[in-house]
Amino acid sequence: MKNKKLNHEFKLKLVKMESKKFNKNLFVPMKTGKSVDRLLSSEGGLMKGTNTAIIGDPGVGKSTVTLDILSDLQSKGNKVLFISGEMTDIDMYGYVKRYPKFGKLPILFLGDYLESDPLEVIERALSMGYDTVLIDSMAEVCVAVSDYHKVNGRKAESLILNLLEKNNKGENRGKHNTAFILIQQVTKSGNFTGSNRFKHMLTAMGELRFSEGGGRHLSFSKNRRGGDMSQLHFSLDVSDNVEWLYTSPMNV
Repeated sequence: MKNKKLNHEFKLKLVKMESKKFNKNLFVPMKTGKSVDRLLSSEGGLMKGTNTAIIGDPGVGKSTVTLDILSDLQSKGNKVLFISGEMTDIDMYGYVKRYPKFGKLPILFLGDYLESDPLEVIERALSMGYDTVLIDSMAEVCVAVSDYHKVNGRKAESLILNLLEKNNKGENRGKHNTAFILIQQVTKSGNFTGSNRFKHMLTAMGELRFSEGGGRHLSFSKNRRGGDMSQLHFSLDVSDNVEWLYTSPMNV
């Protein structure tokens, strides 16, 4: 079998971490003040400059849970943004009636910019600098970019990932090392969809599932920043807050 030729030139780069220096604030966790912090990292909170994908069963509450986390981070003084590729302001108003704290979130509705380049719209928004940005969903944003630029889904995903990486590194007006929470669609069998590059960029993978008996839980199948790997059960029956209940071992 013939060796494939490299399609581009590159310079090999070997790194010794003892020579790297980062701002200490980069390693201070952003806390919600609730038990979910224990799952987000071993430091107890969402870490700056990270990317967390959230997948799960249809109707399990992916949007509600992530919006709840985003709102709680905002209440602790973090600068946040919600980018919606699916909902309209009317849809969101329905959420706010049940969860009033969501009404304080700054929201970018991509549906308001149907005649504009969605990539440019997102880039301009992110350039302001945020601590945490929730994107719901990554797949819908990819479709918008793909349709506008007439490129395939993989290319559209790559263009969006370039923006995420840029802001992870703090390349924005506020020099915020942005953490992204990305709701991602799954296959019919419930598996993550996305390129190898997308998977490589993910710090953590959270899964929201229905439990036996009709309950719901969050657990992490991957987390480079540590954190409790148990199932954290929750309820959506309480108005204005996701109610985090108790943990159970992953094999239960």
